[in-house]
Amino acid sequence: MQAKLQEQLSPHDAEVILGCLPEQIRAALIARATEIEYPIEAVIEMAFT
Repeated sequence: MQAKLQEQLSPHDAEVILGCLPEQIRAALIARATEIEYPIEAVIEMAFT
């Protein structure tokens, strides 16, 4: 099976990533997304780039 290349994280992928992170990091990313009114998947992408 080959992985499908995507340009952006899906909401499902963002939830999976959040579930793997320590609580402090997860809370900080969610707080930042709320603060700047961006989708969580966009904030996660920004954190990794």
